Amino acid sequence: VNVIDFDALQLHSPEVKFDLPAGGRRLNQTASGYRATIVSGKIIQRDGLPTGELPGRLVRAGVR
Repeated sequence: VNVIDFDALQLHSPEVKFDLPAGGRRLNQTASGYRATIVSGKIIQRDGLPTGELPGRLVRAGVR
């Protein structure tokens, strides 16, 4: 769940990053105005900063 301040919501300019294996490139675009992100009842980001909570889990293909 994202808690958004629509009056403060802004998309920032995309940036090209070369941080993939073998120097591969990707586009990265950030935004501001997100007040909180909640996963499994835990706040994982507040005002764009991580809180240290990590309630998610890794999902691997083929593992049950």
